[in-house]
Amino acid sequence: MKALSVTLVVLFASVMPAAAPSTQPEAAKSSRVRIVLAGDSTVTGKAGWGDAFAKLFNDDVIVLNLSAGGRSSKSFINEGRWTKCLEEKPDYVFIQFGHNDQPGKGNNRETDVKTEYPKYMTQYVDDARAAGIKPILVTSLARRQWGKDGKIHSTLIPYVEVVKQISADKNVPLIDLHERSIQLYEKLGKQGCIDRLSPVKEDSTIDNTHLTAKGAELVAPLVADELKKVAPELASYLKSGN
Repeated sequence: MKALSVTLVVLFASVMPAAAPSTQPEAAKSSRVRIVLAGDSTVTGKAGWGDAFAKLFNDDVIVLNLSAGGRSSKSFINEGRWTKCLEEKPDYVFIQFGHNDQPGKGNNRETDVKTEYPKYMTQYVDDARAAGIKPILVTSLARRQWGKDGKIHSTLIPYVEVVKQISADKNVPLIDLHERSIQLYEKLGKQGCIDRLSPVKEDSTIDNTHLTAKGAELVAPLVADELKKVAPELASYLKSGN
């Protein structure tokens, strides 16, 4: 009888259908791509392109804008803001400084373009990679500094060149927002920039550094367009038309 019972169990098991494959998505497929933005006021949502850039992605991407106004490559690190960026453990970190690194910003912020600025910008790249995060360097958004010839004459060029050199030396993806923003400004012209990009300060003068909300919507697509070239794996996450 015992032998018959064992035989019946074996036969029953052999005719049972195989378990259906799990319909639960794999963890890797369900996880969202995480991007952190590290920069100064020209990257913030209030006065820069960062939040407008975040809106260009679909729901598979989370963009955390940790940029802060008035910060330089040095002060952002010294205040512990960079550590917070790393603690978020993003897949990518976009890094843009330069404005507050320039002379005249005070010892707590300004950096020597030949020594300190390269040191700090290199640290961002090395720290990110050590944490398993992919760094993407972004050159400084250009100021709207107009010459008599109707062209932009940027004082940020030395800082831009440092970032380009680090990108080349360390094989880091580079978004040249400085050049793309100059092209946009000159296409719009001085009055066009005032009408479409530039905030008005409390003293009623024109702010030629920061962006209005509408201005951010014009600049953010420039970042996205360059992103397609340097990190094409992220292009599929951009909403249609961006």
